[in-house]
Amino acid sequence: MAGNTPEKLIVENRRARHEYNLLERVEAGLALAGSEVKSLRQGHAILQRAYADAREGELWLVGLHIPPYEQASQPHDPDRARKLLLHRREIDRLSSQVAEKGLTLVPTRLYFKNGRAKVELALARGKEGRDKRRDIADRETKRRIERELKSRRR
Repeated sequence: MAGNTPEKLIVENRRARHEYNLLERVEAGLALAGSEVKSLRQGHAILQRAYADAREGELWLVGLHIPPYEQASQPHDPDRARKLLLHRREIDRLSSQVAEKGLTLVPTRLYFKNGRAKVELALARGKEGRDKRRDIADRETKRRIERELKSRRR
């Protein structure tokens, strides 16, 4: 096995940037069945509605949809909760922040790193409607300025 292979992105949750203010990011491993890994290697997964949930001292990824692998002899449940693999201290720290401060753990990316499936979790605070509208207006303003500068350079 190669030492430090680059990350191979499976799926990115771009909607999370729109719905939440992302404060801190953490990388976690995923406990998966073999057919789930095969399906992920084909690039199949839906991350949009997923979130991490603390249950009995463990973190679980809920709402990640991995469609069944066609050639699998024993198909997996596509919507089951999957255990997140993190150090105990990290689990305790994240679950206490979520409980105290009203934050959410949102998955932002799912990828392979050194042959292992990883998920990037972000500690996030939900945006209000006006914050979303302000972000959209800022983005459109930046695009307009870029277009103007580009046309003046010609």
